[in-house]
Amino acid sequence: MPAAPADDAPRSYSFLGPSGTFTEVALGQVEEARGQIWKPVSNVGEALGDVLEGRSTAAVIAIENSVDGGVSVAQDALATMPGLRIVGEVLVPVNFVLVARPGTRLEDVSVVNAHPVAYGQCHLWLDAKLPTHGHIPASSNVAAAASLLDGTSTADAAVAPPGIVNHYDLDVLAENIGDNPNAVTRFVVVSRSREIPARTGADKTSLIVELPNDESGSLLGMLEQFSTRGVNLSLIESRPIGDALGRYRFVIDALGHIEDERMADALLGLRRFSPNVIFLGSYPSADRTAVDYHSRYNDEVFIEARDWLRGLLSAEPLDD
Repeated sequence: MPAAPADDAPRSYSFLGPSGTFTEVALGQVEEARGQIWKPVSNVGEALGDVLEGRSTAAVIAIENSVDGGVSVAQDALATMPGLRIVGEVLVPVNFVLVARPGTRLEDVSVVNAHPVAYGQCHLWLDAKLPTHGHIPASSNVAAAASLLDGTSTADAAVAPPGIVNHYDLDVLAENIGDNPNAVTRFVVVSRSREIPARTGADKTSLIVELPNDESGSLLGMLEQFSTRGVNLSLIESRPIGDALGRYRFVIDALGHIEDERMADALLGLRRFSPNVIFLGSYPSADRTAVDYHSRYNDEVFIEARDWLRGLLSAEPLDD
């Protein structure tokens, strides 16, 4: 494993490039990354590979969108690249513009270049304004715009982030073309650090869990590990394991911190229940909303129950 950089050495952070992407905007919200080296990469696998190989201190990747749900390529990478931990998250409001080469008119557009996620979030607008348009997928929102100028795309226009004209000589044909004005993308900061961020009371724990077998009640059994401890889930999505049809792993975000007694007890239950539990990390929630739960799941309740059991096993005298 490569040696860790000295404390005073600049740190490197990988993000989906090129410059101007929503991921770069997210990286700008990561306080410890400010003033450090920002390394644009081509895909999520490369970003996480940089972290595993020690080329970067951390990577920022998109993990969930409020419109499209989980980002499957990121979820699958975290499931299959051991040694990674999520140490933080940030939220970025998402909107889009339609851009084209200078002099292009909206009525001239017949083919649109767009990242598949961005295209999915703008398809109602595109279908209404350009009902016969075709779509060419792009590797990123910025790459979609850049391809209009570098000769790599035959598209007439591209879906891109606002402010793209600050980086490229393009005309904005339309603004606010996103179908949902409240769309938000959640990004996570991924590192190799085994140091868990301190508990804040507004935390999230991310996991990947496999069911022990494919039979009636298995999914319920997994969910009961959380519900019986008063742990709420903000995300649960299934992803195919890939070794056979019908075999799935579950990507889970649970509200709480591993140092919370109820969360720790739920993790112990999962470990007994599942053949494979991947702990991705406990970290402060981006929205800083305190986790709400019933008082019967307070830390003191779990501690008292363990003390009671210890007393029974040690034959301590009963209290009067």
